[in-house]
Amino acid sequence: MPIFETSPALAAFPALRHGFFTRRGGVSTGLYDSLNIGYGSNDDRANVRRNREVCLAALDLSAAALVTVRQTHSPDVITVTAPFDPLTAPEADALVTTQKNIVLGVMTADCAPVLFHDPAAGVIGAAHAGWKGALGGVLEATIGAMIRLGAAPERITAAIGPCIRQPSYEVDTVFYQTFLSEAAAYQTFFAATDNPLKFQFDLAGFVRFRLYNAGIVQVDDLERDTVAEEADFFSFRRATLRGEADYGRELSAIALV
Repeated sequence: MPIFETSPALAAFPALRHGFFTRRGGVSTGLYDSLNIGYGSNDDRANVRRNREVCLAALDLSAAALVTVRQTHSPDVITVTAPFDPLTAPEADALVTTQKNIVLGVMTADCAPVLFHDPAAGVIGAAHAGWKGALGGVLEATIGAMIRLGAAPERITAAIGPCIRQPSYEVDTVFYQTFLSEAAAYQTFFAATDNPLKFQFDLAGFVRFRLYNAGIVQVDDLERDTVAEEADFFSFRRATLRGEADYGRELSAIALV
């Protein structure tokens, strides 16, 4: 099995390389088995560095070109003009660029990674969209940053990678009311359960809604569940339910070449 998957919609562009990486094919062990790329984990940094090299080699790109940030579930976006050290990276949850051979990367372990491309403007983006970031506007902020670089929403293709899916995402009434306090229509993204105090939240559906509402016409979704598919993906939710001390992160990356 390949160590990453691609979006058919993004794969149609020859000047683009991208990948939604799995947890397979790396050098880490234990909880981080095996392609953990998160410096925020307690994995050995040498292993994380090597895993990042493995990912970029699979895309036939330089590991030195990979740009990731310290993610905080914010709507903050950085416009990247040159690579920077991931260990001293700024805080943000999305990146955009027009520069070739710069690899924009986001790290996830249940949150939705979203990759963007406007082929006419030569602009790409990558966003880390958990529930808080999606509700707080990280997707719209990413699109806005791309527009400032010449993109147009109707030309942008967006692809949603592996993330926690509705059957795996049980939430409580506080979570539910947080969304309904923003808009009553958000109720459609929640399914009832046998417990009247619990719901199942459709993160990917909410992300798609926000993208469409921001003017994105072409949205692709890999429809992979990070919680249910343990052999392929790290999951914060799964690790938390098991009482595990830590968890790995997988990479989603995109570059103009």
